[in-house]
Amino acid sequence: MPKTSEATTVWKGDLTSGSGTVQLDTSNAASFPVNWKARAEGDAGVTNPEELIAAAHASCFSMAFSNVLKENGTPPEQIEASAAVTFDPTKPAITGSHLTVRATVPGLEDADFQRLAAAAKGGCPVSQALAGIEITIDATLA
Repeated sequence: MPKTSEATTVWKGDLTSGSGTVQLDTSNAASFPVNWKARAEGDAGVTNPEELIAAAHASCFSMAFSNVLKENGTPPEQIEASAAVTFDPTKPAITGSHLTVRATVPGLEDADFQRLAAAAKGGCPVSQALAGIEITIDATLA
């Protein structure tokens, strides 16, 4: 059965001088400040849509990769994945997501590790949702 996750943002003011708060409604796990400066230039302590997409992409990829590895008969001991989502404020547009993964997988050769990482990248639902941008991966077998 499909599951819907929800978040809400309350924004005050215009784009460049305004700010808002994004609330994770489904989990009620956190609330984060958000503003244009954080999106266009970076602003410590304030998030942006791309950071939230990066969090979704890294966690989704980790889940997909752990499943692909298990189905291969080589379940992972650990996967550490990060995603770097690039935003170009001059367009404005999200232009790419770069996954970096380091995993401990006993009994797996690097060539198979690379093939399975690529398969997980393509099978990850967030990767599929981001199909309009370039998604790259750098995978290291620990």
